Amino acid sequence: MPTIGRMFDVIEAAEHYPAFLPWCVGATILERDEGVVRAIIAIDWRGVRSSLTTRNPKRRPEWRAMHLEDGPFRRFEGEWTLRPLSAAGCRVDFRLGYDFAGAVMRRATRPVFDQIADTLVDAFVARADREAGRAATTGGVADTTARPPLPTHPDDSTTGG
Repeated sequence: MPTIGRMFDVIEAAEHYPAFLPWCVGATILERDEGVVRAIIAIDWRGVRSSLTTRNPKRRPEWRAMHLEDGPFRRFEGEWTLRPLSAAGCRVDFRLGYDFAGAVMRRATRPVFDQIADTLVDAFVARADREAGRAATTGGVADTTARPPLPTHPDDSTTGG
């Protein structure tokens, strides 16, 4: 089970996403300081390509938000909340809400982002476990209980999460 600090570091280090998120083909950090990280994430899932730029306020080690600056969405926002369970582990809560900018984009990318959202927390926990030198299969798995998604726009009832 990853510690809260290690888990936060994996979530915050967007430049490393292509190494462990199969749909992420590139990541560029535009800005990083103690309170925010801005990044461009390039996505390629089964031939559907897109990118998004996010501004991500943060409070190390327990919280990071995601807010869309540019991309194929009308709205894209998320929140990671980490809570220590013990000195050696933490609880990971992730909420993601989004709606697409148009009907064509909605049809083309909804399955992509639904799949990404469904597997995201597990991928981050596995990465944190690997970085700690432990395999995720040794029984240490963070509590990734599903949380209610962030509210969506009334025109699009789909959320990931």
